[in-house]
Amino acid sequence: MKLSPAYLKWREDVVQEGRREMVENLLKVRFGSLDEVLAGVIPSMLQLPPEELTRLLLTLSREELLERFGGGSN
Repeated sequence: MKLSPAYLKWREDVVQEGRREMVENLLKVRFGSLDEVLAGVIPSMLQLPPEELTRLLLTLSREELLERFGGGSN
């Protein structure tokens, strides 16, 4: 059975949205809230492979994450 391009796109979007929600929730838990600055670097974070992203989210400070992903130091 061949899957349609529209279905594959929808599926990719759903997976990406779930990944984004996981990152948002992890940032909220680690730092108490998700401000505009942190939210602004999430698209850059999502470019990493899941294992690398998870490691960085669990080990880097807020400032280190912002520096690494281009959000400055606010």
